[in-house]
Amino acid sequence: MSGIILASKSPRRQELIQKITGDFEVITADEPDILPKGISPEEAPVYLASCKAGAVAKAHPDKTVIGADTVVILDDEIMGKPADESDARRMLGALSGKKHKVVTGCCIIRGDNRRAFSDITEVEFYPLSDSEIDDYIATGEPFDKAGAYGIQGQGALLVKGIIGDYFNVMGLPVAMLKRELDSFVKGL
Repeated sequence: MSGIILASKSPRRQELIQKITGDFEVITADEPDILPKGISPEEAPVYLASCKAGAVAKAHPDKTVIGADTVVILDDEIMGKPADESDARRMLGALSGKKHKVVTGCCIIRGDNRRAFSDITEVEFYPLSDSEIDDYIATGEPFDKAGAYGIQGQGALLVKGIIGDYFNVMGLPVAMLKRELDSFVKGL
C-alpha cells in the first residue's frame, strides 16, 4: 500500500499505523472538533474522523487518506481531553469503579471513494482513591488523552479489564482498519 496519508497528529496513531504499513506520511488539517446538534456520542468520532480526512483529501485526491478520532463515553457523555487538573480529576473520578466505552471512528478517502466505520471497546476501571487519581495526574499523562487516561502508560494501573481491541483504546483499531483498508483498496 503506497500513497497513504494519516490525517492525525497523534503520536500513538502514527506508531500504530506502522503495524499496517511503514509507507505513509502525516498531513493534518486544523479542523475544529465541532459536532452537529443531535449527533449521538457513538457517531461523533466517525463524524470527526470524516471531517479530518475530508479536509486533507481535498488537497491530495490521488492519495489514500485515513482520519481517526477517539472518544471516551460514560453514561452518554463524551469525555474529551481534560482542560486542566481539575477537569482530569473530575473525569477520572467519574470513571472510577465503572465501565465505559471507547469509540474510535475512522474514515478512509481516496478521490470520490469514502468508507467510514468505528470500533467500540468496553473498559472497566478499578475503584480509585483520591490519592491514586492525584498520583496519576502528577505523571502528566492525562492531558492529551480522551477520558484523561492512556491505557498504554501508567493509566494501565487504573484498568481492571477490557472487552474489545486494546489498540482501539490507544486510538486506532489496527486489525479492523487493516481489513477495511484492504477491502477499500481492492474496491478502487
